[in-house]
Amino acid sequence: MASCVLRNISRATKVGGGLNKNLTCSFIQAQRNQHADQSELTGETLAQFPGAKAHYTQKLDFLQPDVSNGIPIYRVMDRNGVVFDESHDPRLSKEELIKWYKSMTLLNTMDKILYESQRQGRISFYMTNYGEEATHIGSAAALNPKDLVYGQYREAGVLVYRGFPLDQFMNQCYGNSADEGKGKQMPVHYGSNDKSFVTISSPLATQMPQAAGSAYAFKRAQNGLVVICYFGEGAASEGDAHAAFNFAATLECPIIFFCRNNGYAISTPVQDQYRGDGIAVRGPAYGMSTIRVDGNDALAVYNATLAARDMAVKENRPVLIEAMTYRIGHHSTSDDSSAYRSVDEVKKWNERDHPITRFRNYITNKGLWTEAEDKEWKDDARKQVLTSFAAAEKRLKPDWREMFTEVYDKLPEDLKRQQAEMEEHVKLYSDKYPLQNYENSK
Repeated sequence: MASCVLRNISRATKVGGGLNKNLTCSFIQAQRNQHADQSELTGETLAQFPGAKAHYTQKLDFLQPDVSNGIPIYRVMDRNGVVFDESHDPRLSKEELIKWYKSMTLLNTMDKILYESQRQGRISFYMTNYGEEATHIGSAAALNPKDLVYGQYREAGVLVYRGFPLDQFMNQCYGNSADEGKGKQMPVHYGSNDKSFVTISSPLATQMPQAAGSAYAFKRAQNGLVVICYFGEGAASEGDAHAAFNFAATLECPIIFFCRNNGYAISTPVQDQYRGDGIAVRGPAYGMSTIRVDGNDALAVYNATLAARDMAVKENRPVLIEAMTYRIGHHSTSDDSSAYRSVDEVKKWNERDHPITRFRNYITNKGLWTEAEDKEWKDDARKQVLTSFAAAEKRLKPDWREMFTEVYDKLPEDLKRQQAEMEEHVKLYSDKYPLQNYENSK
């Protein structure tokens, strides 16, 4: 079932004199069919140019953009959690479905507490995941736990699903002595070797060509694993995105490009970002199988990612998924989204089409979850987060000498001078640096 989902994407496109053709996986194939030349003059129909895969034609037709109908959006259930076609219900176990729900709600609870902590000046920065939880959990559940993840900066739910400890989330956001990154990163820039999650970097879209390179390495190793690379529709406007698509397609790499199209690149709405129909239209142009899904439907995201992974592994080629969703929260704690969108718009999405509400309806309809269980779990989740939060806040900061480690094999002379200057500074203001003992931390 899942494999055919990718093949069944279709829409109508208008060309030249009004001819309508069905667009399936590839614009190239559509052009072959549409412009097939039956010339009786030469008998030659297939173009011989090395840079084209097409037929000759005597029609002066331009391929026109047509987004009046749009690329269809695959979904499994409606806003009330009712499945449209039972054959598309993945019929997962109760344990797995409850894990999905608990992962989404635990992420939601953590977001609320850490967002407020930043507003109170207790951490320096934070980014919430409100409204995009289903894109994280639905995709993470369809992967092998060893598949390599390149996130952007709003994929904390993938780590939640993979069992990244709450203590590590908190330690990273506080940059304390227990942080595996030793306090060298901004908050929410997580990374975990154990969970096959590459450390987040702030520059937009730089993870995309890196992910293509890792996928090429996986192809050469023939290890049966894939790379999944998450990014937003704003990142897709960066040159790195186009380079990544082209590298992955031409090198035939087992990678899933997962675009979270949440409507806004910080404050820039999609109508000011591109003129085409979203990001999905770019996949066929680069030679990638592509599907667009309802990103607020966790089951649809799961089915699409599962099928995409199967294709990437078996056929050694990239697949593009565009998950249509909505960012309910601000872009980050540095942003006030009321400056560029209405409060009513946000309220509508939060109340009418929240992915957690939809999934809760689904498991409630199946008799797998009750109101009493919901209240008990949410109280427990809040206690878990607050316990880890309090512990992280009490831990000392890493020793300042960590700043000079893990970059160079041998420390350059200019950094040695800076290190000596810093040492004198810390001695002079020792009461201002409540640090972990450096020798004991090694």
